[in-house]
Amino acid sequence: MTTTEQDTASPTGRTTGWHRLRVARTRPLTDDAVALTLDLPDRLAGAFAHRPGQHVTVRHVMDGSEIRRSYSICPPPSEPRELRLVVKRLGPGGFAEYATTVLTAGDTLDVAPPNGGFGLAEHPGAHHVMVAAGSGITPLLNMAAAALRDDPRCRVSLLYASRSARSVLLADELADLKDAHVDRFLPLYVLTRETREAEMLSGHIDTTRLPGLLRAVGAEPGGPTYFYLCGPWGMVTSVREALTRWGADPARTRFELFSLATQDPSPPAAELQGRTMRITASLGGRTAVAVMEEQDRTALDALLRVMPDTPHSCREGLCGSCRARVTHGTVTTGRQYVLGPGELTAGYTLACRARPESDETRLDFDL
Repeated sequence: MTTTEQDTASPTGRTTGWHRLRVARTRPLTDDAVALTLDLPDRLAGAFAHRPGQHVTVRHVMDGSEIRRSYSICPPPSEPRELRLVVKRLGPGGFAEYATTVLTAGDTLDVAPPNGGFGLAEHPGAHHVMVAAGSGITPLLNMAAAALRDDPRCRVSLLYASRSARSVLLADELADLKDAHVDRFLPLYVLTRETREAEMLSGHIDTTRLPGLLRAVGAEPGGPTYFYLCGPWGMVTSVREALTRWGADPARTRFELFSLATQDPSPPAAELQGRTMRITASLGGRTAVAVMEEQDRTALDALLRVMPDTPHSCREGLCGSCRARVTHGTVTTGRQYVLGPGELTAGYTLACRARPESDETRLDFDL
């Protein structure tokens, strides 16, 4: 494992760098998923204070290569301050296989502080309708528990797709949450590879099945109803389309992806044509200058040469770890799934998707 860089705090209070945290407990959830509880020293309590829906980035070295993965913070509803991550293995190799088969209590992980804008709408008395597939339950469980705990007038409905009853993640905690809020929390489980007595609870949550599920939980297109989607590209895309056709306000639909159907290519390589394109980046109160080269596809490629601790994880515009504000010059932001219209208008971009257009560009990761 690589040496941890020195932790620094930005002028705005954002903590940057990496923190080596000890694994306090591991708990198998299913055959291919594990819950990792990390020991958080008192001195780091502020750095890792999080809002429901946020995630952290984990850095690990395997076979001499560094890999980074983002995982939603998913504390048990009874311990909302606990730093717990749920890791699900989707295939052979990679960090997930290591976490689910090798990692044990006492081991350490390099972890970056919480990040991300996925979260609850601030609307007392709202009906929060959450749609999850697979490990997409991890941020939504945290958000559901927080809503029920902090707003006694709200309702929460959960539509959760999983392959089978055995593969439902955190089923015991969802059951406990239902028992604690029997009149305000309604979970429906949709199984894709098992047949259930109710037809609408067998199969995928798609454009055909969704309207009936929404009626079952008493959701309405208007009023104080908000929708939260988390899962793979196909599910999130089809549910968003179905909600729009159903009459839901797109401005009240929030989503987070954990995978794409296919790898989304970065913007084209910079065509320098004799130009010198410089990027000045501010991070944690430090400043560095990078120069775009022909092989660079994004600003992140150039910045990593001069500022190796530039925050990043997925490189696909999914996690938002590399969010920065353009304070001078212009960039073209390729396809991304994190920044909303307001943030784009305010000048924010993702370094992993940004291609400078001006000779001089300044990015601030601390704003």
